[in-house]
Amino acid sequence: MAELKKIIVVTIACALTLFGAVSCAQKASRTARPNFVVIMCDDQSLRTISAYEGALMQTPSIDVLASEGTLFTNSFTANSACGSSLESILTGRHPLCGKGSNGNTETLSSILKEGGYETAIVGKWSMRGKPSGFDHWDILCGGEEYYNPAFESEKGREVREGYVTNLVTDAAIKWLEGRSADSPFFLFINNEASHRTWMPDTCDLGAFDSKVFPLPDNFHDSYKGRRADLLQKMGIESDMNVIYDLKLADPDDQIHTPDSPRLESMGRGLYLGIPEATDSLVEGKMNPAQQKAWSSYYSRVIENFKMPGRTAQDLTVWKYQRFMRDYCSVTKSVDRNVGRLYSYLKEHGLLENTVIIYTSDHGIFTGEHGWFGDGFMYEESMRIPLIVRTPSSKGGSKVGNLVQNIDYAPTILSLAGLAVPEGMQGEDLSPLLGGKTKSASKAWRSSLYYQYCDYPGEYSVCNHYGVRTERYSLMHFYGAVEEWELFDLQSDPSQMRNIYGEPGTVDLTQPLKEELSRLRKLYGAED
Repeated sequence: MAELKKIIVVTIACALTLFGAVSCAQKASRTARPNFVVIMCDDQSLRTISAYEGALMQTPSIDVLASEGTLFTNSFTANSACGSSLESILTGRHPLCGKGSNGNTETLSSILKEGGYETAIVGKWSMRGKPSGFDHWDILCGGEEYYNPAFESEKGREVREGYVTNLVTDAAIKWLEGRSADSPFFLFINNEASHRTWMPDTCDLGAFDSKVFPLPDNFHDSYKGRRADLLQKMGIESDMNVIYDLKLADPDDQIHTPDSPRLESMGRGLYLGIPEATDSLVEGKMNPAQQKAWSSYYSRVIENFKMPGRTAQDLTVWKYQRFMRDYCSVTKSVDRNVGRLYSYLKEHGLLENTVIIYTSDHGIFTGEHGWFGDGFMYEESMRIPLIVRTPSSKGGSKVGNLVQNIDYAPTILSLAGLAVPEGMQGEDLSPLLGGKTKSASKAWRSSLYYQYCDYPGEYSVCNHYGVRTERYSLMHFYGAVEEWELFDLQSDPSQMRNIYGEPGTVDLTQPLKEELSRLRKLYGAED
C-alpha cells in the first residue's frame, strides 16, 4: 500500500511537472509572437523624409527604421482625409462615400485583442465615437492644439502641459511601462503633427530659417485643362492666411485679413496666448514660458513681413518659405520623438521582437501646383510614406510594388499568426518585406483605387474617384464639376497636362475605365 501511494505521488508530480512545462511553453508561445508599434504622422510629404529621394530635410530617426527595415516607394492612401484613412487602416477596407463604416466590421485592434494581444491607441482619434477594440485609449480631444492640449482616456478628460508630439510619445511610453509583460502588444501612435497650423515646438523655432526651399517646377500653375482645380481653396497665394497659417498675429493689431475674419480671429486666439500674470493652464493656450519664447521668435518674423517693397509675387514666395519652415520644424519634432520611442524599445529589450511601422494618413502639397493642402488624387496627396521594420527583415530594402493603407491590417494579422477575415480588402505585404522582388512574390496588383468625398470641406476639393496604375492616373470628378482627368505619370510626373479626350487616347482610356469599373465593383463602391 505504501509503495502504491509512492507511485501515485510520483505520477502526480510528473503530471504537474509536465502540465507546468506545457503551460510555460504556451506562455512562451504567446509572448514569442511579435509586438506591433504603428507610428503615424499627419499630412506628411515624402519630401520631409530623408530616406526618400528628393528630401528637403533630414530625419535621422525615421531613417534608422528604413536602414533596418523595408521602405516602400509606391505607397498610397485610399482617401486623403484623416478619419477615412484611419478607418482604412483599422478595417483593411476602402472607406466608401455615403456608406459609412460597417458597425459589424471586425477591426484590426479587436481581432488582435481577441487573439491575446494587449492593445492601445494614443494621440489623434479622427473617427466618430470613442475607440473600440482597444484595451487602452488616450486620445486628443480637439484638433490643431499643439500646446497644452486636452486628452481623454478611460479615466476622463485632462489638460496636459507641454508640446503635443512630446505628450503623445509620453503617453505611449507610459502605457508600455505599465502593460502586462505576459502578452504581446499592439500600440498605435497617431500624431496630430504635421497638421495645419504647423506650430513648432519652442526648441524648434527658427530651425530652418537659414534654408531657402526651392520652388516646385509647377508652383505657378494656371490649372489649364483642369476645371476642378479652379474650385480648390488651398492656394498659397490666395488662401494661405497670414495670421492663422503664418502666425503673424501682431500685438499692435496692425495686420488684418478682412476677407477671412474667422481665420484671423482663430489665429489671434492661438498665438497671442494668455496674460502672463495667469499661471493656470488653459487648454490649447500657451503658458507664460511658452508664450515668451513664441512671441520673441515671431515678433522678428512679423517685423520682416512688414518690410516694404515686396511685389505680389515676392509676397507669395515669402509665404511659401514661411510655410515650409514651420511645416518642416513640426516634422522635425515627429522625427525626434520617433527616436525617443526607438531608444525606449531598444533599452528595454523589445526591438528584437517588435515590428515597427511608420506611415502617414495621407500626403500634403508642399507648394506643388501652388498649394498647401490635400484631397486631390494627385501624387503629392495620395502618396504616403511606409517603412516596416521587422526583427528578421533585411535592412535597407526597397520595394516598388503598388501598396495601400488597406494592406496594413492583413499584414499585421498575418505576422501575428492570426486569420485575416474575408471582409478585409487589402493584401498581405509580408511576402514583400526584406526587399523581395515582384517575381518572387505572388502575382501582385497592378492598380489602386482612390475615392474622396469631402466637398466642400476645408479646401473645397471636388468629390472624385479614380484608378492609379504604375504609369497612368485616371480620375472622375463629379458633383460640383463633372470632368475626367488623365495623366501619363511617366512623361508628366508633375500632372500638368490632362490628356483625357485628346486625339489618340481612346485606346488608352478605355482599358483604364474598365479597370476603374472593376475596382469599384470589387470594393463595393458602385450603388
